[in-house]
Amino acid sequence: MTYSKLNLPRIPDAIAHQLETRILEGSLKPGDRLPAERELAVELGVSRPSLREAIKKLVSRELLASRHGGGTYVTDRLEASFIDPWQQLLEQHPLLQDDVLEFRYLLEASAAELAAKRATEADLQRLDEAYSRLDAAYLGDDRSAQVAADVAFHLTIAESAHNALFGHVVASVLRLLHEHVRRSLREIAVSPETGRQLMAQHLTIRDAIRSRQPAAARLAAQTHIGFVRQRLSEAAASEQRQQRSLRHFS
Repeated sequence: MTYSKLNLPRIPDAIAHQLETRILEGSLKPGDRLPAERELAVELGVSRPSLREAIKKLVSRELLASRHGGGTYVTDRLEASFIDPWQQLLEQHPLLQDDVLEFRYLLEASAAELAAKRATEADLQRLDEAYSRLDAAYLGDDRSAQVAADVAFHLTIAESAHNALFGHVVASVLRLLHEHVRRSLREIAVSPETGRQLMAQHLTIRDAIRSRQPAAARLAAQTHIGFVRQRLSEAAASEQRQQRSLRHFS
């Protein structure tokens, strides 16, 4: 009787697969620095030469980047490959912004629904912390801080859905949208009333996820994105009226 050979993975390939898994699930995020080589080799139970080969493989695929004398970092390739072509198109075709928001409406509603079903206690703790940071940001008037905290809150929800694509795609869409908003609508400030409305919407989303109510979480996310779409539409219309007025009197 003959037996087929076992196709066991090479150690470096298995290490690379483990690191890829961490990147996909979000435990290693863009910008994160890998632990020191000695420390990571001990953690994974592998030799340092095998670890080096695995890292070299992921660097060649641009999932990791090594900086001479500065360690190895996770790149934003999974997000940037989506963002780069769309960023230029948005700059040249501002009307695409509503398409982005429509996509976000569909995407984040599903993410919130899944988060209400799948979030772990650790996820809920991170969600509480993200909401607290967002609340603190809206108490101030730093627009950049508000945008950053808002992105972090929605990313936490996407990660709590425990679907690898949600975390990366939501990150891409939010980054794409908010970069566009910062450049083209800098003069639009969040009024105290708008801030209160946004925080109430975020609280409703958080509470629905916390109480494990998928349908309510979906509806809360849809309501929030619908509100954002309306506000940006009103802001764009106001800007167009101002431009027409300036042309009229010039």
